[in-house]
Amino acid sequence: DRISEALLGLDASDQTTVDQVMIDLDGTDNKDELGANAILGVSMAVARAAAGATDQSLYRYLGGDDAATLPVPMLNVLNGGEHADNSVDIQEFMVVPGGFDSFSEALRAGVEIYHTLKKAISSRSMSTALGDEGGFAPDLSSNREALELLMEATETAGYIPGDQIGFALDVAASEMISGDNYELAGESRSLSSSEMVDYLAELTGDFPMVSIEDGLGEADWAGWKELTDRLSSSIQLVGDDLFVTNRAILQRGVDEGVANSILIKVNQIGSLSETLQTMDLAETSGYTTVVSHRSGETEDSFIAHLAVATNAGQIKTGAPARGERTAKYNQLIRIEEELGNRGVYGGWDALRG
Repeated sequence: DRISEALLGLDASDQTTVDQVMIDLDGTDNKDELGANAILGVSMAVARAAAGATDQSLYRYLGGDDAATLPVPMLNVLNGGEHADNSVDIQEFMVVPGGFDSFSEALRAGVEIYHTLKKAISSRSMSTALGDEGGFAPDLSSNREALELLMEATETAGYIPGDQIGFALDVAASEMISGDNYELAGESRSLSSSEMVDYLAELTGDFPMVSIEDGLGEADWAGWKELTDRLSSSIQLVGDDLFVTNRAILQRGVDEGVANSILIKVNQIGSLSETLQTMDLAETSGYTTVVSHRSGETEDSFIAHLAVATNAGQIKTGAPARGERTAKYNQLIRIEEELGNRGVYGGWDALRG
């Protein structure tokens, strides 16, 4: 009731004003009074209403005539860490089909690798149970074994690692911290910040790695700087826990030369206009953007529209399984069909900024 009373009579097409009224009504730095999900839900609903009132698709309303880039999907096909009940420490292992001419071709490759991976896991008499985001969660012996399994599945499916398909990790390193070290519990290893950088550099050298998310803990800015200096010229280094879609924190990263990409989660910052402001800063600062779902998701496809509207070039929305994940992929296919010849696929360039 408080939100509805405050917004009554405002112009739905003035998204910035609508969002600012709610932010001011909340009155806290972290939206603790009304809650980020309440503010965001209204923010998104207002955008949808304005798009409907002008008889436009949501992506077209948000992005205008320039909205034409279909994002590269980062498909989370193997789960570990906090997203699975197994001994694999890294939270997400993703296939990135960047070497294709269209989104639909790239998605098809990802789906085929996903199903080939299931067969490879079954052939080892391992469980094909799914993690939170639809990826498989077999009890593998190490992170390296997971990457080797991805290599096998990619090649067996008929695709070329490093050319058509790259790999990406969400290390979720903040979850590994114990004292001053990073604990790889599944491998019985304890690594310093510098040793963690060495470990990630080793994996990058041994596999067709194109992106690493949250490779160091969110408070380990010195480690992040070392990681950035070491690997940013060759791969994408994404800050999720590091930046939490926050413009001010991203500005610190830009100023200190930390990371070269930001994960965008609309409910981290809590309004559409603040999300767009953060994405604008990333673009002007030469950082790539990856529009992302959350582990606990719904079947709403807003982020598919957001990725195209902003020409983000990348989207992370889980495995090609479970309705709350496939809803985004299916919406992107529909957008690709609607765009026709005007649509372009982000491809590898999307990861290079």
